Amino acid sequence: MSHATLTVIVPAHNEEHGLPATLRSLAAQTTPPEKIIVVDDASTDRTGEVAASFDGVTVLRPPHNLGSKARAQNHALPHCDTDLILAVDADTVLAPDYIERIKPTFDDPKVGVAAGNVQTRFARTPWERGRSTEYLFGFHWHRPIQQLADSPMVCSGCCSVFRRDVLTSFGGFPERTIVEDMDFTWSQQVAGRKAVYVPDAVAWAADPETLTYLRKQVWRWMAGFMQNVRLHLPRLLTRKPMLATWVLIALLEILLAPLWWATPLWLAFAAHEPIARTMVWWTGGELLLTVPVLLHAARRRRLPAGRVLLNLPFVYLNKAVNLYYAWKALIVELVLVPLRLSQGLTVYEKGR
Repeated sequence: MSHATLTVIVPAHNEEHGLPATLRSLAAQTTPPEKIIVVDDASTDRTGEVAASFDGVTVLRPPHNLGSKARAQNHALPHCDTDLILAVDADTVLAPDYIERIKPTFDDPKVGVAAGNVQTRFARTPWERGRSTEYLFGFHWHRPIQQLADSPMVCSGCCSVFRRDVLTSFGGFPERTIVEDMDFTWSQQVAGRKAVYVPDAVAWAADPETLTYLRKQVWRWMAGFMQNVRLHLPRLLTRKPMLATWVLIALLEILLAPLWWATPLWLAFAAHEPIARTMVWWTGGELLLTVPVLLHAARRRRLPAGRVLLNLPFVYLNKAVNLYYAWKALIVELVLVPLRLSQGLTVYEKGR
């Protein structure tokens, strides 16, 4: 399949500013795609005109806003006849060799979906700087371990490649949860196919610049994760136990995180330990768990180690937002929805 044909689908809603960089990165691929389709999902700006100005780009415009990325991608699916489909967000930039590096993964006929290493395009605001730290840690620690165990948690939706016949036989990009990438990744593994993380295929995503957009994105991600837990966990336990293990660990981390964050205060006020001492060992534990991985990631990405470490404090702003919405999602999606006291999150909101 390294000689397989490939179509790129770019869903876009009001993306006139970010889209040109995405399309330029696709035009610069060392292994060019056969087709590039931009779905101008009822944009009110110049998204469609911008897309049409690029040679070789087909622009599709649904009659009305489809309401989610998965629906926009499914709108383009009947126009695809290639072996593979690459779904790229309209604010994501691919390394020039992204397609070249990821195509050989599909030489294995069991592979249904694959995605590369996502990093942040910008690190200007505190929220972007915190996200850059999260991505460096996650894509150079969690993902490699999951891949070694043949059970990635998610093939990132901003840059995933799908085997077209598998995707179409599944019914297209899943619309039943608010995060189609995780839903498809878990579904493939439950069905006995492989999802693959390709560390040397690099993509840079534009992340939320403000707290307002960060909250929208994290709420969607966390609610989507819990929706997939509700949908898939029973089958994961029997058909893909290692993936179920990662899921259960993630749930355990969410449950225990408030205790870990409150430990210094508890020791200081309940156990009468000096607050300075408790903060020193707590901070030391945090640094011991994160700094070695970040230094390794900085070396792999050829980033200045000092700049990477200077961004580390900002990750705690993001962690606080993550934890709040993780608990909200757990309560809403795993408690209130089964009790029919809530419909859960059904409205797709962009994260920037």
